Amino acid sequence: MELFIYLFAALFSVLNPIGTVPIFVGLTMDDDKKERSRISLWTAINVFIILIISFFFGEYVLSFFGISIEALRIAGGIIIATSGFSLLTGNFNKKRGVNKKVENDAQRRNDIALTPLAIPMLAGPGSISLLIAFYHEHQNTSDIIISLLAILAVAIAIFITLRSAHFLAKILGASGIVAISRIVGFIVIAIGVQYIISSIITIVETNFMK
Repeated sequence: MELFIYLFAALFSVLNPIGTVPIFVGLTMDDDKKERSRISLWTAINVFIILIISFFFGEYVLSFFGISIEALRIAGGIIIATSGFSLLTGNFNKKRGVNKKVENDAQRRNDIALTPLAIPMLAGPGSISLLIAFYHEHQNTSDIIISLLAILAVAIAIFITLRSAHFLAKILGASGIVAISRIVGFIVIAIGVQYIISSIITIVETNFMK
């Protein structure tokens, strides 16, 4: 249960579906309730598929390019911490590559579930690197099953959040969403810093304390 809660909380914080609410509302303003539900569902499915692929095959990609797991953790920690700073300063959308031009382009498409919602708004380098590093440390069958359940739970949480996006936007308002995003941003920064510290400690212990 602790492993499930840890991975779920870490992924939910890094993905930050609540921070995606204003973008979702803007992109689906002219859609009816049924269409919003469909987009929410397919966004969650796309994120789930991306995370699963990252979880199981990300380490093989690292091996192919000769990248060590500690290098990935440090790079991922920097990306995660940067995302956290973006949430704190209100520049999250720009950092995720979603500017006004991208929004206008998305509004002209038939489907926005894959881009820009699933990628790059939700599943980005931070969550992908987090899962690759997590898989490296948890490869027994029970841990993998728990990890898959946590990823599934995050996907369900994304669906519920986006499905309720217009309601949340009315209840919380712009200031409420900003406040929650900044709290989440602080947690995300802490996760990123912890990844960097853990990697540095491992490198020092491996190379200088034998």
